[in-house]
Amino acid sequence: MSERTETEAESGAGDGAAAAARRREQHGWYFYDFACSVYSTSVLTVFLGPYLTAIAKAAADAEGYVHPLGIPVRAGSFFAYSVSVSVIVAVLIMPLAGAAADRTGRKKPLLAVAAYTGAAATAGMFFLDGDRYLLGGLLLIVANASLAVSMVLYNAYLPQISTPDERDTVSSRGWAFGYTSGALVLVLNLVLFQGHESFGLSEGTAVRICLASAGLWWGAFTLVPLRRLRDRAVVRGEAGGAPAVSGWRQLIATLKDMRRYPLTLSFLLAYLIYNDGVQTVISQASIYGSEELELEQSTLIVAVLLVQVLAVVGALTMGRLARSYGAKRTILGSLAAWTLTLGAGYFLPARTPMWFFALAAMIGLVLGGSQALSRSLFSHLVPAGKEAEYFSAYEMSDRGLSWVGPLVFGLTYQLTGSYRDAIISLVVFFALGFVLLARVPVRRAVEAAGNPVPERV
Repeated sequence: MSERTETEAESGAGDGAAAAARRREQHGWYFYDFACSVYSTSVLTVFLGPYLTAIAKAAADAEGYVHPLGIPVRAGSFFAYSVSVSVIVAVLIMPLAGAAADRTGRKKPLLAVAAYTGAAATAGMFFLDGDRYLLGGLLLIVANASLAVSMVLYNAYLPQISTPDERDTVSSRGWAFGYTSGALVLVLNLVLFQGHESFGLSEGTAVRICLASAGLWWGAFTLVPLRRLRDRAVVRGEAGGAPAVSGWRQLIATLKDMRRYPLTLSFLLAYLIYNDGVQTVISQASIYGSEELELEQSTLIVAVLLVQVLAVVGALTMGRLARSYGAKRTILGSLAAWTLTLGAGYFLPARTPMWFFALAAMIGLVLGGSQALSRSLFSHLVPAGKEAEYFSAYEMSDRGLSWVGPLVFGLTYQLTGSYRDAIISLVVFFALGFVLLARVPVRRAVEAAGNPVPERV
């Protein structure tokens, strides 16, 4: 064999080994979504809201108020306020964790700490009984903030474990793994909850087992990414400040740089507002269903399963619509659909599961597509070479504003005592987001960012 042929063979073998190692890490990476998505579906979306609200009501005074830290809070608002606080805590911690990971290159130990802190807090929800609403609020804050921090570290692996051509596929598979685990565990939860008497369990005990099992699932499957992912050595640059300071400085510097691209910033503002409405509907829908519409927990579980299945269908359908009409028009259509959905939700009669399933189907069809198209549209508005820092700011800003919706929901209920008023108050996020997005000249924004303008955008 000639020297050149030997070299090519060695190179090919090296490429093959590198590809195999990359695939191994990718498979491990998928499993963190598989691990933690159960918290988002079973805990945050289905069980914890109604259960924590019931516990808070059990601890309430004659006027229906609880008094955490001496502050009078209507029991029905306690869950929404706890979600808001958890997001604020997450926003304070995320820059520290991100900067520490960038400085040291040790994302895996930080991911382990965040994941197992969240998993432990979720498993601890088994002890929520009686009137322990303060314990429930604390565990929710810890678990929610831990999940947010872990997702920053998890997402940071994507550029390292995939080539540019692979990235869309790898990211989509992780998303699919998460929806698969969420649906699978919800089916198991439904079996346990529906058959709790045959298992010799009370309804409350069955709920607490469902909550705690999400923490055990989260912790168990986190072992897979921790075994397969590996940390990379950091290329040392100029010495900077402490990691926390550097993290905040980087975020501030990126936001300042965005002022050079005001149309990109305009789109980001519109997205942050309507996405806050999306996230609030996801987290508060079960409260609305259980408290206002007086639906059974099993009905809520089936509704969430329906949302998960149709979110995939909706995302694919809206992707096809975007190819014909452009992403901006398709997103605007989805925001109009969100507004109509909330309006329909306001008038839903109580104790009618079929109407609630219809509402869940409407949410599912617009949920996946509106978020997926927003991210892809934003990618056209990012200047070349600044993708990582702009998407970092995108995620940080997203997390930073997503406490406003739950706060508005909670305050509306606090002031009116009506969950119907609380759910309709979220229309303002979609209406304002629609107006702001409609005013963004997307083609000019793409050109201003120095990117080629797609045929449909």
